[in-house]
Amino acid sequence: IGKTMTDENQFSALVLEEDDDHKVTAGVETLDNDHLPPGDVTVAVEYSTLNYKDAMIIQGIGRLVREYPHVPGIDFAGTVEASDSPDYKPGDKVVLTGWRVGEVHWGGYATRARVKADWLVPLADSLSTEQSMAIGTAGFTAMLAIMALEEHGLTPQSEGEVLVTGASGGVGSIAVALLANLGYRAAAATGREESHDYLKDLGAAVIVGREELTEPPKGPLGSERWAGIIDNVGGPTLHTALATLRTWGSCAAVGLASGPGLETTVMPFLLRGINLLGIDSNTCPKERRLIAWGRLAKELPGDKLAAVSSTACLADLPDLAGKILQGQVRGRTVIDTRKTG
Repeated sequence: IGKTMTDENQFSALVLEEDDDHKVTAGVETLDNDHLPPGDVTVAVEYSTLNYKDAMIIQGIGRLVREYPHVPGIDFAGTVEASDSPDYKPGDKVVLTGWRVGEVHWGGYATRARVKADWLVPLADSLSTEQSMAIGTAGFTAMLAIMALEEHGLTPQSEGEVLVTGASGGVGSIAVALLANLGYRAAAATGREESHDYLKDLGAAVIVGREELTEPPKGPLGSERWAGIIDNVGGPTLHTALATLRTWGSCAAVGLASGPGLETTVMPFLLRGINLLGIDSNTCPKERRLIAWGRLAKELPGDKLAAVSSTACLADLPDLAGKILQGQVRGRTVIDTRKTG
């Protein structure tokens, strides 16, 4: 595969194949445009990202993909090439997150994608396509979590810190940077000591060790500490965090790295009136998407965005997928889809 495409009727993509033993393999291939799925808008993809779900799909974990061959990549940004929709014209810059792109619909790990117009969002003039994917699904999810907490009463004047679990990951890193820029005191929880300076540079006011959140309180409730919580981990960590959330506080639950089980009691809900808010970035209504992306363009400092991201190419993805599942990838990994190797 060459590093650039010379035929406008072809495109490069990371293609997943599954053998008879359900083993999934990945490789960069050249495909004809006829392979593109149905859709209103064709986009010349410039950047995508590597998320935890992407890594699972590339590794064939969880049966998130049912039909092969498949092109993964749950988000992308680029330039409209062709459109049957009145909302977009060739040359428009767009971004896509969600709608199960990269799972049931071919996704962003390609130089070209075709999708429904309703799935796209116009890219703010202040953001480049590369910056939008340094934000990506992770940053979009972090903003949705902050919006949900604020709609339930959280303000920078609320007593206590806002706890961010799994803080060195993609959602966590951007959540810490956003909270700090908005005037909140962010408490960044991580089990990786080497990430402490990184999180402080993003604006974390407090670093919380993993051990502080893995030991549950001795009683049904612990001492009130957190003004709000953005939880990327779930499992025992979520149980301990909820038991130490302040009265009338809220927790935005984002990820399930420790599993889907809710290991808690009704006590925090009955005795402190707390809220557990589920954040779904996949089918978020378009109006809310526009608000979230508008805020991200204004409220996420460019220097912090650069600090949380690194860049790779399509051929790097299989190796990086294994690393992210092992917790060896920090922050955001932007994929330059135009570089195949």
